[in-house]
Amino acid sequence: MNSFSRRSLLAVSAAAAGMANAPLALAKPAAAPLATDATAMAALIRRKAISPLEAVTDAINRAEAAQPQLNFIVTSLFDQAIDQAKTSTAKGPFAGVPFLIKDLHDFKGAPTRNGSRAFLNAPVAAASEPLIEAYSNTGLIVIGKSATPEQGYLPTTEPIAFGATRNPWNLGHSTGGSSGGAAAAVAAGIVPFAHASDGGGSIRIPSANCGLFGLKPSRGRMIGSQTQTHAYDIGVQHVLTRSVRDSAAMFAATEYRGPGAQYPAVGMVSGPSRKRLRIGVLSKTATGLSPDPEVQAGLDATIALLQSMGHQVETTQWPVDGAQFGQDFMALWATDAASQVQTVAKTFGMKAVPDMLEPFTIGMAQMVAALPKGAVEAAIGRLEASAPIYDAWFKTQDLVLSPVLAKPAVELGYVSPSVPFEVLSERLTHYVGYTPFMNVTGGAAMSVPLHWTPDGIPVGMHFAGRAGSEKTLFQLAYELEAAQAWAARKPPIWFGG
Repeated sequence: MNSFSRRSLLAVSAAAAGMANAPLALAKPAAAPLATDATAMAALIRRKAISPLEAVTDAINRAEAAQPQLNFIVTSLFDQAIDQAKTSTAKGPFAGVPFLIKDLHDFKGAPTRNGSRAFLNAPVAAASEPLIEAYSNTGLIVIGKSATPEQGYLPTTEPIAFGATRNPWNLGHSTGGSSGGAAAAVAAGIVPFAHASDGGGSIRIPSANCGLFGLKPSRGRMIGSQTQTHAYDIGVQHVLTRSVRDSAAMFAATEYRGPGAQYPAVGMVSGPSRKRLRIGVLSKTATGLSPDPEVQAGLDATIALLQSMGHQVETTQWPVDGAQFGQDFMALWATDAASQVQTVAKTFGMKAVPDMLEPFTIGMAQMVAALPKGAVEAAIGRLEASAPIYDAWFKTQDLVLSPVLAKPAVELGYVSPSVPFEVLSERLTHYVGYTPFMNVTGGAAMSVPLHWTPDGIPVGMHFAGRAGSEKTLFQLAYELEAAQAWAARKPPIWFGG
């Protein structure tokens, strides 16, 4: 249990209830059927079969109807979106398409609350981040900001500040995190795709839990990140989609191509390759733990599918000491939590910390404070050394296949921020044992929705490559999409018409 006072909880509830710029509780009449994906919607708008105003209004109707069940949006920008749609003359590839921005990132005219009570009264951002501005330049119309766990720390979206976001495939289960609000919105047919970011799996995990496609770009690949080169530069941004082509098109529109670009431009990848790949397979997590039987079943089925396509599939092994890597990554992760605690304590006093930050955040800060002098620096040094080891891993294979998570989407509460710190840390070690390595090393990776449990929970499969391998990943994704068309599957909670 936590130590939050009744007064603080009431204050948070009041703030959360009044946070949106337009009411969300009342459902409107059903919107028109959603176009198959953002690419199709943009084409309809270009042909004037529908207007930007119709597309945006339909998305808002869906959002208002879905919010009471899914709790996916934390700031609505409905009035602004409608005003923009009325006068939109944008000519970009996604002109007029409704979109959501994740609430860890600045979008001009909206507050950034970071899933935290410490930021409930945050002012509106004066400017958008460079990549967010690049999204706007594609012609998208932002209708709101999507829910995230506090500071994006956890692989579930259950912040105390705003409450749990629920999975449209099963309302009692997690959407994943930290891009959980975005995943719920896309999976439930509210918007065709949405912004996401990934510091340890936060694009891939929600994709896996919600039956979506999610590609994590290489470190330094996208606009605004071109100077990031270190192991501690773990965060990247892209989108969650139902189709591969939406992800590929947004990637082509927002990859950095200017001076100092770290990689040759990929451009638009529009289909599969004839090249057959060498794919290594990891079943166990980096710490040597086996996945749940249903996840293993999905991995086995994916191996069989790849072999039927002619790809060479062989077992591989993690190239680093997984236990040491996990400890080092947690130390790096916890340094940001320590900074959050220090900032709140300096601004509001130490007594305010338990009322403004979650138990898990405080626990991480306490953990890193207890480390010996120089331990964090040593951890970062080992993490830096893992990048060339990761790159060398791909001398004998093109990609590595594993599950995204060791379990299907867990029930709400299983990895929530109020679970006792030691218990939660142990659960996280097993649950999130595949994805963080690619953030530290900078490699590209993707979650592909290739399996569902018998009770209808999606299970994503994880493909990873060396830094700069996005073209190979997209080409394989197109091939998998053609073989096993996942976009036709709709969750029980569906608003797409």
